[in-house]
Amino acid sequence: MISSLKSEEQSQLQLVEREDIEDEEDLFESIDKLISQGINAGDVKKLQDAGIYTCNGLMMHTKKNLTGIKGLSEAKVDKICEAAEKIVNFGYITGSDALLKRKSVVRITTGSQAFDELLGGGIETLAITEAFGEFRSGKTQLAHTLCVSTQLPTQMRGGNGKVAYIDTEGTFRPDRIIPIAERFGMDPGAVLDNIIYARAYTYEHQYNLLLGLAAKMSEEPFRLLIVDSVIALFRVDFTGRGELADRQQKLAQMLSRLIKIAEEFNVAVYMTNQVIADPGGGVFISDPKKPAGGHVLAHAATIRLMFRKGKGEQRVCKVFDAPNLPEAEAVFQISSGGIVDAKD
Repeated sequence: MISSLKSEEQSQLQLVEREDIEDEEDLFESIDKLISQGINAGDVKKLQDAGIYTCNGLMMHTKKNLTGIKGLSEAKVDKICEAAEKIVNFGYITGSDALLKRKSVVRITTGSQAFDELLGGGIETLAITEAFGEFRSGKTQLAHTLCVSTQLPTQMRGGNGKVAYIDTEGTFRPDRIIPIAERFGMDPGAVLDNIIYARAYTYEHQYNLLLGLAAKMSEEPFRLLIVDSVIALFRVDFTGRGELADRQQKLAQMLSRLIKIAEEFNVAVYMTNQVIADPGGGVFISDPKKPAGGHVLAHAATIRLMFRKGKGEQRVCKVFDAPNLPEAEAVFQISSGGIVDAKD
């Protein structure tokens, strides 16, 4: 089965260039279109330098934010926002239109049938999926598998797009990608070329890497952004209760940026999170660990998944919180080829 797919796939795996994607065009309007509305090209360049590449992205910024960009006065910002409103409808739409919009959601396979069914088809675009659990529970293994499955053609439950990986803990292993690519019958070299990777060392660096992504995503077809892990650097750079409020505020800004990226470019955001011991959990709670990041992180994540170890190589994933999924569990396994269905 796999070998017959291989030759057929190889021809499909050349990722579609941005220009060839017809139905993508209505997803975001390029910031260049402001020029046709009478906005100075120099001002458009200033917006791009600030990491704003689409009109949709522009509307996600407050005016206070935009006037902070060097060379943009309040009058200019008002004019720019007015022009953007003519290009993008940011008002109310009907429920039917919203349903139509949901049709652009792409679901990316995790590599395990049971896991995909739990998620209603896979990790979805236009949303943040958060996985939390102890070390060795399979969060990073899923990240590595998604690096490959995102590049599969859509008819093979992939995303036909590139992957951006922000690594805060130094856990990304390119050599791990090779056997996973081979399992899916893909060329490991091509797969690795379609992953852009950055190692972040401070929370500010992490945020700046997100700002720089807009330029890349407006030019090339990305389908997945991985942040592994989202909280690690915040736990290091902010210490003690005295800095907690500041930490949560900065974390909220980072998460807001992530959801904007997901919605602006129709990408799936997969972030891993750590757990903290909950001393207030008491005797009656079987597992007194809870995800780090508090309410700020809880409200930002669209779908929250709780990972735990099963027996041997088995892992269990439970839907902890999701707007459209029931609280259920799936068992999967970690193999050399990434995430697979559990064998009894």
